[in-house]
Amino acid sequence: MLSLFFYAFVFGLPLLFLIRRHVLSPPLRPTSTVTTTQTDEKKSLKTIMQPPRDDLDPPKNDPITLEELKQYDGSDPTRPIYVSIKGSPTPSTDSDVLKRDVYGKGGSYNIFAGRDGSRGLGKSSLNPEDAVPDYSTLPENEMKVLDDWHSFFSY
Repeated sequence: MLSLFFYAFVFGLPLLFLIRRHVLSPPLRPTSTVTTTQTDEKKSLKTIMQPPRDDLDPPKNDPITLEELKQYDGSDPTRPIYVSIKGSPTPSTDSDVLKRDVYGKGGSYNIFAGRDGSRGLGKSSLNPEDAVPDYSTLPENEMKVLDDWHSFFSY
């Protein structure tokens, strides 16, 4: 008698599981009705996206002139120091202390502060007559040095 109960339990349990699964699970939908259209996706994206704002000014991309660049030579402690290389002015470094020590008044590279000294950087020269923007006559090896400086300041 016990063995009959055991066999009924062992074979009946999986059968009950399959019946329960079939009765309680929702019917499968055909895959063709599940697909969404592109407009449905756009509608759902629009609901989570913020509307475009018209109260913001466009980003500034104002070029700075060589005359304006002279104001950023380190003589005014309230202003940053800019060094221009190949016509693109950049802050001298991330650290204000470091740039004031190196590019500020009395610093070893002060000759380049507030000006475009591309030629002098390419020549690795600290002579004031070399700290000029025109680098067109630099030979290839000095152009490589200038490009390295440009890469250094372009972060």
